[in-house]
Amino acid sequence: MKILQTIAGFDSYSGGTSTCTYDLLSAMHQIGCNVDLMSVQSDNLMGHGEDWIKVLPNDAITPYGYSKGIAQYLQNHEYDLYHTNGLWMYCNHMTCSVARRKHKPYIITPHGMLYPAALKRSYWKKWPLIQLCFRKDINRADCLHVTCKAEMEHVRQFGYRGAIAVIPNPASRPGYLKEIAVAKSSFMGCSRLRKFGFLGRLHPIKKIENLLYGLVELPHPQECELVIMGKGDDEYEQFLRSETKRLGLENRVQFCGFVNGRDKYEQLAQLSCLFVPSDFENFGMIVTEALSVGTPVMASLGTPWEELNTEKCGWWLDRTPENISQVMQQVLKMPVPELLSMGERGQQLVQEKYTAPVVARQMSKLYGWLSGGSSKPDFVYE
Repeated sequence: MKILQTIAGFDSYSGGTSTCTYDLLSAMHQIGCNVDLMSVQSDNLMGHGEDWIKVLPNDAITPYGYSKGIAQYLQNHEYDLYHTNGLWMYCNHMTCSVARRKHKPYIITPHGMLYPAALKRSYWKKWPLIQLCFRKDINRADCLHVTCKAEMEHVRQFGYRGAIAVIPNPASRPGYLKEIAVAKSSFMGCSRLRKFGFLGRLHPIKKIENLLYGLVELPHPQECELVIMGKGDDEYEQFLRSETKRLGLENRVQFCGFVNGRDKYEQLAQLSCLFVPSDFENFGMIVTEALSVGTPVMASLGTPWEELNTEKCGWWLDRTPENISQVMQQVLKMPVPELLSMGERGQQLVQEKYTAPVVARQMSKLYGWLSGGSSKPDFVYE
């Protein structure tokens, strides 16, 4: 069976969508799946030039990404199953359209784009696309792939009544993670300063300012520091910097910019707690990345991370400044061995449920079912 996945942009700066797609397909190739990925050229393309990454010249025009190259590739190459990542772009629509024309099954992974809050953003642009093609693309899909049950509920609210596969995003496990985790124990034992952090795209929906408001409420904020890692909306970043100055936190808050690769994991390992205060997150790759290096996580109720509570490896609660401040105070008072134990439980959770080989086997089962070669997996809901 030959499968094609497509994605409108496969840039390393695009964030979680590109990363999780690359990690999934890399793992699928390791277990013997024949899956190609089609995208267009960019300056910071993900991957290492693997032959299964089919990179087309970037002839995309208009914000919709209209591309003759994408249309020609899809029409001239034959696959048994099609799987597109994302919505609202020409690449996504053409994948669905060509699959229907060739009478082949197709899957859509919306990557959180059908959440109500996501739909509301620039809805005036999305509404005509929904009416013209994307409602048809979605409703006629053989399956939608979501990363959590909360996202499945939003897909149903949109009106899709077909099969939905609930498969999480894969957690990347670079070979140097064990080395970093060992270094974390030494760092935590020697440092008197507790570090809190945020890592991700800087955007108003991330509610990063709540970390500043929580930090300033601490009785002794000099005992800790906040590290903000990421780039994004320049206006929002300037707002965060202005708030930092207004609150008198210049000596307690660092803006580190974009981090990636080993540096990202080393930065995460130095944190006593990572905070994910977003309005909503579809899955939140950063959660599994932090847990992988033994760092507890506080995530908002807008994320699907109740397991942080049930597995005792973090906090899943409303992301008000008051709650954030309370978690910070708990971490400041917590003995190092207890913090490290929380981190170990997080590592165990990732190992059991979220590693790339585990997720790749689930996706392979989904492909097998849709092609008629196996029975319906238990993670598919109809």
